[in-house]
Amino acid sequence: MHSPQQLNVDGNRSDPEPLPKGTLFWKYVLLFVVVMSVALITTSLIDIWFIYQEHRAVLIRAQKQQATSAAAKISDFVTDIEAQLGWTTHLSWSVASMEQRELDAIRLLRQVPAITELALWDDKGREQLHVSRQAMDRIGGNMDFSADERFTSALANRVYYGPVTFRNGSEPFMTLAVAGPRRDAGVSVADVNLTRIWDVVTQIRVGRSGKAYVIDGGGRLIAHPDISLVLRNTDLSALAQVQMARTYSETGDPELARTAFDVSGQRVLTAYAKAAPLNWFVFVELPEQEANQPLYAAIQRSLLIVIGGLLLALLAALLLARRIIVPIRLLTAGASRIGAGTLEHRINITTGDELETLGKQLNDMASKLQGSYATLERKVEERTQQLQIANQSKSRFLAAASHDLRQPLHALNLFVAQLRSETDPAERKRLAARIDAAVANMNELFNALLDISKLDAGALSASISEFPVNSVLKRIESVFAAAAREKGLHLRMVPCSAWIRSDAILLERILLNLVSNAIRYTNAGGIVLGCRRARSQLRIEVCDTGIGIPDDQRRSIFGEFYQIPTLDRAGREGLGLGLAIVERLCNLLKHSVGVASTVGKGSRFYVTVPMAPKRVSFQKTASAAAQYDSLLGKLIVVIDDDALVLDGTGGLLRSWGCRVITALSDQDVVAQIDERPDLIISDYRLKNGRTGIDAIAQLRDALGADIPAFLISGDILPERLQDAQKRGYQLLHKPIAPMSLRAVMSKLLQSGG
Repeated sequence: MHSPQQLNVDGNRSDPEPLPKGTLFWKYVLLFVVVMSVALITTSLIDIWFIYQEHRAVLIRAQKQQATSAAAKISDFVTDIEAQLGWTTHLSWSVASMEQRELDAIRLLRQVPAITELALWDDKGREQLHVSRQAMDRIGGNMDFSADERFTSALANRVYYGPVTFRNGSEPFMTLAVAGPRRDAGVSVADVNLTRIWDVVTQIRVGRSGKAYVIDGGGRLIAHPDISLVLRNTDLSALAQVQMARTYSETGDPELARTAFDVSGQRVLTAYAKAAPLNWFVFVELPEQEANQPLYAAIQRSLLIVIGGLLLALLAALLLARRIIVPIRLLTAGASRIGAGTLEHRINITTGDELETLGKQLNDMASKLQGSYATLERKVEERTQQLQIANQSKSRFLAAASHDLRQPLHALNLFVAQLRSETDPAERKRLAARIDAAVANMNELFNALLDISKLDAGALSASISEFPVNSVLKRIESVFAAAAREKGLHLRMVPCSAWIRSDAILLERILLNLVSNAIRYTNAGGIVLGCRRARSQLRIEVCDTGIGIPDDQRRSIFGEFYQIPTLDRAGREGLGLGLAIVERLCNLLKHSVGVASTVGKGSRFYVTVPMAPKRVSFQKTASAAAQYDSLLGKLIVVIDDDALVLDGTGGLLRSWGCRVITALSDQDVVAQIDERPDLIISDYRLKNGRTGIDAIAQLRDALGADIPAFLISGDILPERLQDAQKRGYQLLHKPIAPMSLRAVMSKLLQSGG
């Protein structure tokens, strides 16, 4: 072994070699500058955005407050005139003299310069007094105004606000009528000159070039800093902000301000407020360019900051990249040498950061690689042996399955040959019973193989619920009581009141296998099925007085087709799959399974399940219902590519009273059928690569009905079961017991599929 070679770098020294252009150095510089640029620009944009939003919010609030203040002043102007006018209606016409009313009217004109004319109408709407600043006064004119809107509206609402009119095409006026507190007080009608509102508008200052103006409900200009616009009777109803104000006059605009164009076409930021009780609007507008002036200043300031920051970032990037690249180059050179096979090479970096840690990790990796080469061949050999063991196990599995399948099949051939030449009825009956036993053994093996296949494929899923364990124990006792008596054994079930959390069906299958094994391997004595509590768990135990299990075989008994070697095998013919199924089901349910045994004395198998709180269970009572044969007269379609299977299935169904159509394919069924069948039974694998799923779908489309159907198959591959379940079909595996076939048919016919 050579001594480790080292590359040294001092984190405080400069690079001993010149850095080539276009390498990682410039990439780091560019990356650093880009990151800093993005950060600076993003920060500046965010700052500009917040400045803009804050300034705009302050400006909007100020404009809204100005508009609201001006609207309040205009409202005060009108309500003040209304209050002054109300004094002329306090006395009834039957009390006050005409001279007194004339003096009050003249005094009102002096106190309120905005009133140009004043008329007093009695309670019948006749004019009794008319005072004017520009015309002769009239007393007792008795002109009838009883039908005039000013009179009727004032009596109805106490106050009448007339529309804004422009006399002589220039000055804006409004008629104001006020009714007295009593009807006999009459109505006072005043013409108000609105040009005095101009004083209110001109006092509003909005920035350097902003302005405020007032419009009436119809959109005509009432007051404006440019009095010429008012005198020209300018109509602003076409402006977007005016239309919006009139639209939201009752409900209120959800926006405090908006951007629009003013009367001269300039883009402005505008806010408005409504002057109550009049249907007038006060607008405050500021040119958008002036409103955005702080934003332009912020952009210039941010631009200078970004440029300065970029220059500093460039300098910092040059310095930092130079300090980073030196150790990286040393790491690259060292990694290349290690990768080339020089595992004794070591890298020494003393930068005191992650790069130094990376160098140490590379050195550690080189050390581990040196050690791994020494053990690599041994690991390869171990993996090869494991594969050989797995292949041997698979071969034993297939050999055992082939042997156990051939045994009943061989016996079946011998019994059938004897049955052909046998004439004695008693002997023929015995041979038929033996044939049934051979067929039952084959069915048992096929079902066990199918269970193993389902569990390995993950096709079974657990349905966890809470139930009393005693119900499962009773069913196990009822199933095996007769078998135990026939063998001279005593089967005892110890009742248990506990509730457990599991899948009742799968747990029952586990216990069925365990009790079946106990009876098979017990010659004398008995079997006890009971439970033990262990904190929040319950151990369900199956104890027997059988042959026992040697210590060195307790793990092997859970393998497929494994049977305990023994000299006495009489009466204990088993498949060697029961405990393999038990272990897989326990893994699925997350229950632990264990065994304790003494050779020659017996064994105790136990399954540990979680307990659940006790609940009161109510037994459902089955009401007597009329029983009927659900298969009698039903039209059944059977599809199979094997003529012998078709013949046997058709004959069995006809013996049950069914009408049967047998066919090799769905096309043959369509050619024969002239009515809707009640049920379809199809083999999974048909000719020409078609499946039973395809055939069922084709028949349903051809007949235009969702006909109940299920599949049968001699193929036990897990993929077949998964495909059938995914499509919603029940799949039965051949060979099928007649009663199982009849049960599935009855269930589908009664439930409609």
